[in-house]
Amino acid sequence: MSDFRSDPAQAASELFLYRLSRLQAVAVAPVGRLCQARYGISRREWRLIVMLARHAPMLSSELADLAQLDRARTSRIITALAGKKLIARVVIPSDRRQARVSLTEAGRALYDEFLPVVVELNRQLLLALEPDEVAQLDALVQRLAERARANLEALDLPKLDRSRAAARRSARAV
Repeated sequence: MSDFRSDPAQAASELFLYRLSRLQAVAVAPVGRLCQARYGISRREWRLIVMLARHAPMLSSELADLAQLDRARTSRIITALAGKKLIARVVIPSDRRQARVSLTEAGRALYDEFLPVVVELNRQLLLALEPDEVAQLDALVQRLAERARANLEALDLPKLDRSRAAARRSARAV
């Protein structure tokens, strides 16, 4: 890596987070394409299906937190998955704003069928590394995740509001 101060033109392409983002984009592309082509679902819909397969039933707000998506986006995805009959949504009688969600039989079948494909895609990607390198990478990723959480906590900033309403407010302010 070069010194960013002496060569700022290369800085963006050499920043670790940028490189990691590019790796993530190309590595998950097959999953997204297979989701769409085989099952007519998006990668985000697949993410919620995985979370529900492992943790359901749960409140939609809990699912949003677990999937690290904002609640409005999660609600839209839940609505889409319910429309595809892949999840069931049961409104909580005491608080009609909340719903408990879980996979339907069709959602569970999709998960059971597609998960081995995703596992194999991950296995194929890791074939670029030796087994000891995979273990080392796992340990390094864990350390980086811990450091990233510490960095976030040290900033002590509110969460980003990624809702459409926030985007509209921001656009009107310009």
